[in-house]
Amino acid sequence: MIDFSVFSSEQLNKMNVNTLMETLGIEFLKGGVDYIKAKMPVEARTHQPMGLLHGGASVALIESIGSLGSALLCDLNVEYPVGLEVNANHIGGIKSGYVIGEGKLIHSGKKTHVWQVDIFDESNDKLICTGRLTVMIIQKT
Repeated sequence: MIDFSVFSSEQLNKMNVNTLMETLGIEFLKGGVDYIKAKMPVEARTHQPMGLLHGGASVALIESIGSLGSALLCDLNVEYPVGLEVNANHIGGIKSGYVIGEGKLIHSGKKTHVWQVDIFDESNDKLICTGRLTVMIIQKT
């Protein structure tokens, strides 16, 4: 098990500069034993045409949480994580405010990591989306 609380939110968010995470307003909040928590605004830049949170934005949050977690598990001098597969079930809708993504590491192998990520409406804890990300660990050549 890894305790992600050894990383400050400032350290985690430095990785967002000039990335999709910065564009979408994703902010890493905290981590703990085998989990990472982040928030994302629900607004024009994350909406679909009907004014609801875009499913792709939810998937981007899922992949951002799991990919960051896997990067923290790797020695980035010799290996790097890449998303292998991501899936999501969109359970509910939200028009404004923030969503909170809670990612839990459920498998940490030498070549793959698996993350379960649930996304909730920050205002009422209603489940908005649930997903899973499989990350492949590739050796640098």
